[in-house]
Amino acid sequence: MRTVIKVVLLGLVLLALMACQLIPGRGGGTDLDGTGWVLSSLGGEVLLPGTTVTLQFGADGSASGSDGCNRFRTTFSQRGDRLTFDQPAASTMMACPEPIMNQATAFMSVLADTTRFTLSEQELILRDGREDLATFAVVSQGLADSAWDVVSYNNGREAVVGVLLGTEISASFGVDGAVSGNAGCNQYFASYSVDGNTLEIGPLATTRMMCDEPLMDQEGLYLAALEAATEYTIEGFSLSVDYPGGELLFYDKNGPRPRR
Repeated sequence: MRTVIKVVLLGLVLLALMACQLIPGRGGGTDLDGTGWVLSSLGGEVLLPGTTVTLQFGADGSASGSDGCNRFRTTFSQRGDRLTFDQPAASTMMACPEPIMNQATAFMSVLADTTRFTLSEQELILRDGREDLATFAVVSQGLADSAWDVVSYNNGREAVVGVLLGTEISASFGVDGAVSGNAGCNQYFASYSVDGNTLEIGPLATTRMMCDEPLMDQEGLYLAALEAATEYTIEGFSLSVDYPGGELLFYDKNGPRPRR
């Protein structure tokens, strides 16, 4: 009889442990620190075409991203499947078309209303009690097997500028540790290595074509910045590469085109 009771109790314990693992947002692997997400639906509705809304959870307790128009930054608190974002969030103050501003306002309201979340390897859902408020898809935080177009760079005179009209600057990071792309006039090649968010680009080699002076100036600034890279951050469809004195901003070739 005692053996039967022990078996029953052991079975109940195992069932309880299994139930805990099946509760979304709880158990192992539910830490949001260091994860990045891109919004796929807001209140059950798809996003406006050409807009990208992102959410990044920092290991320092920060929460940041883009609401589709402006950059925002705040802090978050997580305990089990409970999640809150400190209010109000700091934000840039760009003006966008009214539909985009309305979507951005709705997204920031979702962050303010969030009390819980559910999490899987590929999806994050923010919730208010039992209601789903927003659904996100996971974003890879790695550079390997990714391809990007440059959106802006530092022109060496303390100004951030876009690429010259009609030109393209790109970077493709291979799984073999090689980076290559178009610098605007010439093709370039180098090795790269990462350690966490630290990025190191090896000596660059390029083809030897000559182009007009403005294009060659732009190419020289880009290549010098890339070779001096120190850190990188992937957030949604954007990649920022930091180097002493500036930042290169890239956009995912496979993502929706950014608004100009």
